[in-house]
Amino acid sequence: MIVDNNIFVRGMSGQVGDQFIVRKGKGGQTIIANKPKFSQDRVFQPEQLAHQEAFREAIAYAKSAKTNPIYIAKAEGTTKSAFNVAVADWFKAPTVHEIDISGWSGEIGQTIQVKAQDDTYVAKVHVVVRDENGILEEGEAVPGDGLWWNYTTTTQVANSGQTQISATAQDLARNTAELTYD
Repeated sequence: MIVDNNIFVRGMSGQVGDQFIVRKGKGGQTIIANKPKFSQDRVFQPEQLAHQEAFREAIAYAKSAKTNPIYIAKAEGTTKSAFNVAVADWFKAPTVHEIDISGWSGEIGQTIQVKAQDDTYVAKVHVVVRDENGILEEGEAVPGDGLWWNYTTTTQVANSGQTQISATAQDLARNTAELTYD
C-alpha cells in the first residue's frame, strides 16, 4: 500500500511488530508492506548463491557510482535513485550491433564505424584490426552520431582476405560486449 500525506503515517518508518514494515519511497510517499518471512532452515541452490554474490558486487559498485552525473541524470524524473540505476547497469552489458567497414579500404586515416548501445551509457569502444599474423593495430573509437562510434585507422593494411576487425564496447560498470567482423 502506498500512502501520501496521511497524518497517521507521516514521518513513520521501520517495522511494526512482525506484521509489516513502513518505509519512504523516492517521491516522499510512505510505503507499507508485509514483512518478508523466511524459513530458518532454508537451503540455497548454487544458482541462488551465485546471484546473491553478484548482487553483493552490484551493491558495492553502486555505492561508489551513485554520484556519477550520468546515473543521477538517468534517475531524474523517475522513481529510481541513481543507486538503483547503477545497480541495474552493473547487471546489463552493452551490445555491439554492427561494424561498418564501408569507409575503410586498408588505408591510413580511414574510418571504421561501430554501432554500440547500452541501457545507460557506452563509456568506450575499443577496436582491434588483425590478420593471420596477429594484431595490426588497435585503439579507442570516438563517439559519432547516435549509437555510432568512429575509429580512424593508423596503419596501412593489405587486405589479404584474412583481415578481422573486433570491436569491444564497455559501459560505466565495466561490462563488455564484443563483435568480430571477418
